[in-house]
Amino acid sequence: MAISLQFEKRDPKVAPNTIRNTGKIPAVFYGKKQTSTPITLSARDFEKVWKKAGENTVVNLQSGAEEIPALIHDVDKHPVTGVARHADFYVFEKGQKLKIKVPIEFKGVSPAVKDLGGVLVKVVHNLEIEAEPKNLPQKLEIDISPLVAFDSVITAKAIVLPEGVTLVISPDDVIASVYEPKEEVVEV
Repeated sequence: MAISLQFEKRDPKVAPNTIRNTGKIPAVFYGKKQTSTPITLSARDFEKVWKKAGENTVVNLQSGAEEIPALIHDVDKHPVTGVARHADFYVFEKGQKLKIKVPIEFKGVSPAVKDLGGVLVKVVHNLEIEAEPKNLPQKLEIDISPLVAFDSVITAKAIVLPEGVTLVISPDDVIASVYEPKEEVVEV
């Protein structure tokens, strides 16, 4: 899924608020072999792309014939409105693998929770993986139906990863578990 975003190079002497008043936001792209380059983006277009791409989908920055594949690395948001005020894009090298945390989405029904009244404990909410940018998943889905008893756990090695994606954390790390709720005895 290729997502494109138009940019214009900017004069770093122009004040950021002047740029924002024209419906644009200041941004920058950089990488190991890419010098830091100040740019401007349409604020509306950036918000749409950011919502769709997050921080683990390749965004093609375009200006004329120039196309630069990058990842949204950091976004400075207004403390009250939450609107993006500045964005950093990381330009990666071809063939370079990136370590990134991907959100986990828990799916299904756990028999230990549904039938036994257990409590689902989501130990990890973002899984650290390594992959080439083109193979980065948007999210990882984990089925919780194997949690059938109070001592059941789902470990990192049980997660089915897409092709070209490797686990960074230990395969034995617990991702989710179920515990038996204990009744508290209230002293009179």
